[in-house]
Amino acid sequence: MANKFSGRGNLGADPEIRYTAGEDSEPVCSLRVFFDRPKPDGNGGFDDKGGFWLDVSLWGTRGEAAARLLKKGARVSVSGELYEDAWHDNESGEERHKLRLRADHLDLDLARLSSVTWHARGV
Repeated sequence: MANKFSGRGNLGADPEIRYTAGEDSEPVCSLRVFFDRPKPDGNGGFDDKGGFWLDVSLWGTRGEAAARLLKKGARVSVSGELYEDAWHDNESGEERHKLRLRADHLDLDLARLSSVTWHARGV
């Protein structure tokens, strides 16, 4: 059973695009997102109640679009599958583990947009 996650947060850096190796190369966009927990403060503002960072990958044409359009600080909603990445740290000799998110969907928070340009499908 997949571990699904859905959250809203801000990009901590500009997205990075890379392409998998091989004949069937596929684009993958890497994003670093801070998922915060703002709570209303009763005065029209919000208090920060903590949060966490998560490395997010977005594949295919959506990943290419994200890398082209998004910038550090963008507010996004993300949903996808959580998985544990494990690797051997050559410096310390220790086994390392990290939760990551392979995104199925990524949407911009409309409150921070000033314009949108639509393109017909397939263009």
